[in-house]
Amino acid sequence: MALRTLRFKIRQDGRVEETVQGLAGEACLHLTEKLEAALGSVEQRKPTSEAYLREEAQIQTISAEIH
Repeated sequence: MALRTLRFKIRQDGRVEETVQGLAGEACLHLTEKLEAALGSVEQRKPTSEAYLREEAQIQTISAEIH
C-alpha cells in the first residue's frame, strides 16, 4: 500500500494550507471534505500531478462453498 501523507501549514493570518500526497484521482477530495468543512470555506484548490492519475481499483474475491 502506498504511503499517504497530509500536510498542513497554518499561516500567521489563520489561513490553513493543506497538501495531500499518495492518493490518485479525486480520492484526496473524499479524504479531506469533512476536515475542510470544519475549517471553513475553501478559497483555492491546486491539483497535483497525482490528481490526474487513475485511481487503482481494489478487487476482493470471496469464495464460498454451499453444501
